[in-house]
Amino acid sequence: MQFICYKRCSTCAKAKKFLDDNNIKYEYREIIEDIPTAKELKEIHKKSGKDIKKLFNTSGQKYRELNLKDKLKDMTDDEKYKLLSTDGILIKRPILLGDDFALLGFKEEEYKENLKIK
Repeated sequence: MQFICYKRCSTCAKAKKFLDDNNIKYEYREIIEDIPTAKELKEIHKKSGKDIKKLFNTSGQKYRELNLKDKLKDMTDDEKYKLLSTDGILIKRPILLGDDFALLGFKEEEYKENLKIK
């Protein structure tokens, strides 16, 4: 299982604490230093079952600076994956990537359900 996050993100810190507190083994990946490729993002998107817009960090400054709210509707999915793969700051985080799931952001109940924690 991969835990893809940004070390300065408070939500990522909460998710990491949850994983550590529940003795969940994972491979840590810093999203800024090791940005997921377009191919990886396509896999994450598929495993998440969410709309592709959920892959974007819509509350981030860079998202607003690039005016992505308006631009995304005219882009293909492949163009979106390529854009996301250029800058880890644009990607919603943390991402918990398992064999058959991808969780975007951190919701404790969603983590518990997917990791079979009571």
